[in-house]
Amino acid sequence: MESLNAQFIISCPSVEDCPVSEKPEFAFIGRSNVGKSSLINMLTGQNKLAKTSGKPGKTQLINLFSVNDLWFLVDLPGYGYAKTSKTEREKWDKMIRNYLLKRENLYCVFILIDSNIPPQQKDLDFLRWLGENGIAFALVFTKTDRISKNQVSASVAKYRKELLKDWETLPEQFISSSVNHIGKEEILSFIDGLLTQ
Repeated sequence: MESLNAQFIISCPSVEDCPVSEKPEFAFIGRSNVGKSSLINMLTGQNKLAKTSGKPGKTQLINLFSVNDLWFLVDLPGYGYAKTSKTEREKWDKMIRNYLLKRENLYCVFILIDSNIPPQQKDLDFLRWLGENGIAFALVFTKTDRISKNQVSASVAKYRKELLKDWETLPEQFISSSVNHIGKEEILSFIDGLLTQ
């Protein structure tokens, strides 16, 4: 998968509003301010495809992007901290979970993890929920350019230790940096592999 032609298609307030399609979908989600938009822009090679913001909670809808007219990249709202009402956060949470449970052409969910901080309970709870519901996912450790390679390895090891409490087989894991374009080839090759299975 050498070059990507990614185009914004639609923003939807619910899974029911998403277009009917048999094309594979790959969703990206993480706690607010984890660097999701920057990662999406890095993967597609388009700096302004997904809107980046210093304010958590910028993404509030299910955003679909068509990639090479073969699959959809889905940008989901972040979970966790966002300066908004409890009612609004609960609405986002319901929207996210309904999409993940009901979207039949969803191939994989990429869960973004900030490599700069220790394992967060919100992340672990969300990963456990995915496992309990049989939803395929992979981990992407972001912002690795901000710490040393040894610190990145230690961060990943901490997550692996936590996950092994619930899983016998760990999900695919990727190291990424939108600044240094680390992980782009590996993530896109993983997607390509799922598409050709």
